[in-house]
Amino acid sequence: MRLIVNGSAHDVTVPAHETLLTTLRERLQLTGTKLVCGRGECGACTVLVDGTSVYSCLTLTAACDAQAITTIEGLADGAELHPVQAAFLAHDAAQCGFCTPGQVLAAVALLSENPSPTEDDVRRGMSGNLCRCGTYPKIVRAVLAAVAGSAPNG
Repeated sequence: MRLIVNGSAHDVTVPAHETLLTTLRERLQLTGTKLVCGRGECGACTVLVDGTSVYSCLTLTAACDAQAITTIEGLADGAELHPVQAAFLAHDAAQCGFCTPGQVLAAVALLSENPSPTEDDVRRGMSGNLCRCGTYPKIVRAVLAAVAGSAPNG
């Protein structure tokens, strides 16, 4: 099967039961996508499939044939950070950083669906992504800043 990951085609042969998370981390060496719960409860493994956020620990690789997959490694444009990444940095929205890739990709999907969210929209939209460090207020501020364009790039 062919995976289109971060704009590059990858021909892979995987068992029918292999998750997208395993394929990304172990076969393609894209380790920014994190395994935490493995049960679709924390969101650390969030990636975009055709622009929609999915938990890669629950998504079978076989279901992603020829779809556009975006991981945290593919979000920036060269050295220029995506506005959500820049906002997370500017607003200190990461503590340990383990959940950050999933948080960022969930925020990108949220803003794609709702480019002008309220604070409540952001809280609801990000509720599927957990942060052990409790940086939720900073995450919300970062997402709202990305909307407002107030986050400097890089």
